[in-house]
Amino acid sequence: MATTKRRLNITLEPALEIALTRSAKFDRVPEATKAAELLSFALSLEEDIGFESLAKTRDTKDLKLIKHSVAWK
Repeated sequence: MATTKRRLNITLEPALEIALTRSAKFDRVPEATKAAELLSFALSLEEDIGFESLAKTRDTKDLKLIKHSVAWK
């Protein structure tokens, strides 16, 4: 059966393989599904870190505030 999802081969350290296997069994999902879920979560955390870094550069003492209604016109 063909799939529209891209496949990726990865090499896991033994401890990581055990953790992934246990987590997938606990959630009763295939290891590939669990790996994809964890990767998605990790990428969203990384994105949040980037947004936080950007926000810190914009949050200054001389910050000029504008009303929400003006910002979204």
